[in-house]
Amino acid sequence: MKAESNTAQAKKWFLKGLRDGIPIAAGYFAVSFALGITARNAGLTWYQATIASLLCNASAGEYAGFEVIASHGSYITMALITAIISARYMLMSVTLSQKLSPEVNTPQRLFVGFWVTDEIFGASSTVPGKLNPHYNYGLAICSLSFWALGTCLGVVLGNILPANIVTALGVLLYGMFLAIIMPEGRKNKKVGVIILISMGVSFAFSRLPYVSSLSEGTRIIIITLLIAGAAAFIFPVKDDGADESAAAAGGEDEI
Repeated sequence: MKAESNTAQAKKWFLKGLRDGIPIAAGYFAVSFALGITARNAGLTWYQATIASLLCNASAGEYAGFEVIASHGSYITMALITAIISARYMLMSVTLSQKLSPEVNTPQRLFVGFWVTDEIFGASSTVPGKLNPHYNYGLAICSLSFWALGTCLGVVLGNILPANIVTALGVLLYGMFLAIIMPEGRKNKKVGVIILISMGVSFAFSRLPYVSSLSEGTRIIIITLLIAGAAAFIFPVKDDGADESAAAAGGEDEI
């Protein structure tokens, strides 16, 4: 019975992830279409670009990789650049690992970490309580399939569309990301304040001397560490397991 219950829960969360991934997929399709044009200009075929998008889920990192290919750079150069640009995903993976139940095994955790993107992280973070990994799988399969599809079509058809239309399509991604974080910000005032502070600090970092010269990925890591660390210190979250244990102990005392 317990195995059937777990299977039913996994299916429920997976289907919810598929549904919630639809707006992310729409944004990814638009952005990856432009990325496909970059891949074509770098000399990649449609299937090479598609495989690249299936294995690399970071837009900035993948774009940098295509640029290294176009400039005939070395594998070491490509590895270092993509690692630096995508380093923030390590922080996101660590954060999501704290939302997973201790019962989630290592292979499942690796899949969650592999499929982390900014938008998937944002959607997964808003799940109340513990995160069921199958929700993350649903999000990833839905959205990242369109990421790869958009890259493929960008290689095949991208040069047909005017450049300004392709650029305009990229705006969809920012609107989609706001659609993920704003409902949670409206529901929780503390989260809303943190979102506004994050936007303000991000804008300031893009204008201030020295820090503005850093890569976008490095700025995101610094901002994440500063704001997430301060928020965790000021607004600590109680452990659900500790609360349940305390409630159970209290119940035993009353009996």
